[in-house]
Amino acid sequence: MAGAVGLLGCTAAVPAAQAQPGGAHVLLLSVDGLHQSDLAWYVAKHPGSALAALTHQGTEYTNARTPVPSDSFPGMVAQVTGGNPGTTGVYYDDTYNARLLPAGTTSCAGAKPGAEVDYTEDLDKNKNSIDAGQGLPGLPNGVLAMTGKPQTLLNPAALPVDPATCKPVYPDQYLKVNTVFEVAHQAGLRTAWSDKHPAYEMLNGPSGAGIDDLFTPEINSSTATGDWTTDNADTRTYDGYKVRAVLNEIDGYDHSRTTKPGTPAVFGMNFQAVSTAQKLPASDGKQGGYLPDGTPGPLLSDTLDWVNGQVGAMRDELRKEHLAGNTTIILSAKHGQSPIDPSALTRIDDGPLLDGLNSAWRAAHPGAADLVAHSVDDDAMLLWFTDRSPAAIAFAKNYLLAQSGTGNGINGQPKSFVHSGLQAVYSGADYFHVSAGDARVPDLFGVAQYGVVYTGGKKKIAEHGGAAPDDRDVALVVSGPRVAHDVVGSTVETTQIAPTILSLLRLNPSALQAVRIEHTQVLPDQR
Repeated sequence: MAGAVGLLGCTAAVPAAQAQPGGAHVLLLSVDGLHQSDLAWYVAKHPGSALAALTHQGTEYTNARTPVPSDSFPGMVAQVTGGNPGTTGVYYDDTYNARLLPAGTTSCAGAKPGAEVDYTEDLDKNKNSIDAGQGLPGLPNGVLAMTGKPQTLLNPAALPVDPATCKPVYPDQYLKVNTVFEVAHQAGLRTAWSDKHPAYEMLNGPSGAGIDDLFTPEINSSTATGDWTTDNADTRTYDGYKVRAVLNEIDGYDHSRTTKPGTPAVFGMNFQAVSTAQKLPASDGKQGGYLPDGTPGPLLSDTLDWVNGQVGAMRDELRKEHLAGNTTIILSAKHGQSPIDPSALTRIDDGPLLDGLNSAWRAAHPGAADLVAHSVDDDAMLLWFTDRSPAAIAFAKNYLLAQSGTGNGINGQPKSFVHSGLQAVYSGADYFHVSAGDARVPDLFGVAQYGVVYTGGKKKIAEHGGAAPDDRDVALVVSGPRVAHDVVGSTVETTQIAPTILSLLRLNPSALQAVRIEHTQVLPDQR
């Protein structure tokens, strides 16, 4: 498969070292959407809080940045591999690959390459069920016994197909480099993680076996209001299942509290509630997002209180289990959210823009197919083309920068835009520093103007996935009994979390392929 798709690099393996007796634990918490400014505001307002205790008992990095695009998949992959998208091959959760074959292909000889690579809830055997189709009695009723191997919950017919083998490409097979979970697992340490889709089995790494206990309730499954993200109270309930899983793991059990294999060496979860509180205009009778001065509004403030309580519960459980003395907590975020300034919001329907681009291309090239093979537009523009030539990329760039129109602002009022809402447009290969013709890279990457969100409706007031500071400037704290109390203002990257985890576990950071490729450093003060 590697020959056809370029799944793995050719870097030689580096020993991880063996697990140390009575070894350390690392609890990684990704509070998606959590800006450094949010954390600083909360700690100042609540000096006795659990979040404040983390900053006071560890190192706070006040200038930490996520990769670009600042989205969930590349952001999480960065934290556990040490690599940016050009190295990991993961640009988004829904992308395109010029060499793979479309999902469902069973006869590969002579099949035309080019396929959507959709590693979202669309892969679930049943995306409307929180157990993704496992058939449990009812997770919302307290049953956490989802499989720890969510590969089994994915529908093979929904996966892209490798032309060399004519077999589906699972998410773990698509990742080009190994993960901290694999390194720890290979050193004889137990690993666990909780996330929002079964497709996060990608974090197992190319071995497919990095995570011993992976708990992935489906966040986009059906609820009374839509899905777990359409009401912030529902999102908290959903996050609460993962919190319970982590508490069970702290106690030495698996996520469902069924077996007791011991507390993992590296484990954790992502929180979604802050992200939905930032994106929803209102929920549960409270205004979402930020106030005009850039501080959290009522819904977001309450949600930060809730997350603080959950972090506090985990710290209490660590103390109860006598693990506080050898557990380091790393708090960060897969991505931020943009814009923080509500007056900057400009919602633009990207559909007409791309339809216009295709029409202009066909007019200039009679008989040609649509230029856009696939697009992802949240608050950036990632486009994959049927014609990957420099001339086609230049055509698209010139067209998009010539477009103006009318979107809408924070209160739904008409708001004009220019240049398709883009600040700059790049060849994807140039922007992400990969070879021209790379099968995975977007052909065009558009950096949105500050505040632009590509959406045809008015249901969200912020988004992520781009390159704006509000997307990238996230919280990062490393807190534990052996961690120096310090505030580091120099620029760091969330890719540095991965080698730091291995260093804290007394394993070799260079066992990570992306660390060797990008020379990713352990975070300052954690060596």
